Amino acid sequence: MVKIAAIGLGSMGYGMAASALRAGHQVWGQDINAAQMARLVAEGGTQLAPGDVDAVMVVVLNAPQTEAVLFGADGIAPHLRAGTVVISCATVAPEFARDMEQRCAALGLLYLDAPISGGAAKAASGQLTIMASGTPAAFDAARPVLAAIAQTVFELGDHAGPGSAMKATNQLLAGVHIAAMAEAITFGMTQGIEPAKFLEVISQSAGTSWMLENRAPHIIDGDYTPRSSVNIWPKDLGIVLDIAKSARFSAPITAAAMQQYLAAAGMGLGGEDDAAVAKVYARNAGLTLPEGSA
Repeated sequence: MVKIAAIGLGSMGYGMAASALRAGHQVWGQDINAAQMARLVAEGGTQLAPGDVDAVMVVVLNAPQTEAVLFGADGIAPHLRAGTVVISCATVAPEFARDMEQRCAALGLLYLDAPISGGAAKAASGQLTIMASGTPAAFDAARPVLAAIAQTVFELGDHAGPGSAMKATNQLLAGVHIAAMAEAITFGMTQGIEPAKFLEVISQSAGTSWMLENRAPHIIDGDYTPRSSVNIWPKDLGIVLDIAKSARFSAPITAAAMQQYLAAAGMGLGGEDDAAVAKVYARNAGLTLPEGSA
């Protein structure tokens, strides 16, 4: 049993905190949403002082939030005892992860560059995939937490950076696949193919992908409750394109997908499920997507 501070109790962070609780760890949750904190307490969460925790899971949106949580005016890092491991899960640039590792090390803290993949459902069931990099000491300190929240942990390097590089590569594919699914399902509609039939056939054909099989049902059901929102993709694909620029690497397919997410956000869809990028195609083609039963 270890004592964990879970900072960020959104759809991913809450599931991870709950998985750690089920594994028998003590978990203290922090979030700007007081209702989420109260919910965690009702399920067994506890109050811990920062100096008492063994590990900190930082599950926030981006690099600025990660930095603020750790080193901002009310940052937790200066209040942690030496040897505490910071498990940083946001999608960030590798250079940022390396900087955080150095700043944590200056305080005697361990830092694990540990971006996550799998979605809210796998977070809630403790079956995430984690693309991690960090010192052997950071991995050793984090193992009880990783065992509780993840099904698969890839150990990608002995310093921060490679984990975030791999997550950026994954997000390139994931973001492109969602946009490609949206383009294909609406293209099919122009040819008289109903979205449900599209999913039935393509999911059993060479053109399928995990993202297609996961997101197409949202369009078919007309349900855009955000499991992963449109607004995530300008951020994540922006990170990919920034890395590509620094590497002098052309990523035209990523750039094209990025424009579709920006268009969706411009339509006011930023808070909807990322499958709502299909609405961009539907609007441009004069199509009517399925509507939910609610």
